[in-house]
Amino acid sequence: MKVVHMTEERPTEGELGQGRVRVAVIEDHPLYRVSVERVLAEADFVELGAVVDSVARFHVHRQPPGSVVLLDLGLPGVAGAAAVLEVCELGHHVLVVSAQAEPEVVLGAIAAGARGFLSKDVDADELLIAIKTVAGGGAYVSAVVAGMIMKDNADRPAVSADAELSPREEQVLRLVAAGERDVDIALILGIGVRTVRGYLDRIRDKTGERRRPGLVKEAIRRGLIGEAGPRRGGRK
Repeated sequence: MKVVHMTEERPTEGELGQGRVRVAVIEDHPLYRVSVERVLAEADFVELGAVVDSVARFHVHRQPPGSVVLLDLGLPGVAGAAAVLEVCELGHHVLVVSAQAEPEVVLGAIAAGARGFLSKDVDADELLIAIKTVAGGGAYVSAVVAGMIMKDNADRPAVSADAELSPREEQVLRLVAAGERDVDIALILGIGVRTVRGYLDRIRDKTGERRRPGLVKEAIRRGLIGEAGPRRGGRK
């Protein structure tokens, strides 16, 4: 099996083939990093970019903006939600792949801008599905991680858990969980920012969740994050 190494020449931004996704990896565990690199090198839709062990080294490689970045959280130097935020600010789509999958860790990463969260026991097929979903503008949380969130949420009052959301409220909640700002949600759905905030007020009233991380948890509990996540195709 071929493994693409950092010394090989990469295509430029303009040479990226149609339908292909540029993917980078930030993972400090050598064996896991090599395994993920091998999976990506063998995926025909992936253009493999930087494969490094820290956010600092990732900066050096100047990965073209818009890449999907598989990011571990337990990194040397910048780590956790701070690492997610820093990579997102470079213009990339972060897909966290981490052994740390406690609810507060997941919510912190998504609140910092991560588009998805996978536990490290995920198989290759699901990893590639998650990459495609995130590259397409969607959000993806593995079943194992979603199950942890739902278990953590088991003590919520039944009236809040059973509150029905309208289809539009579900769209807004899904986009909030994907890390979109109010202004971005407005652009994606083709509505005004004040209208978005009105929907958010109603969602908060129905769910009892006032803060963004709580809304993310609610979206996961309702099954609104996964393979069929939000797409940017609705942007007008």
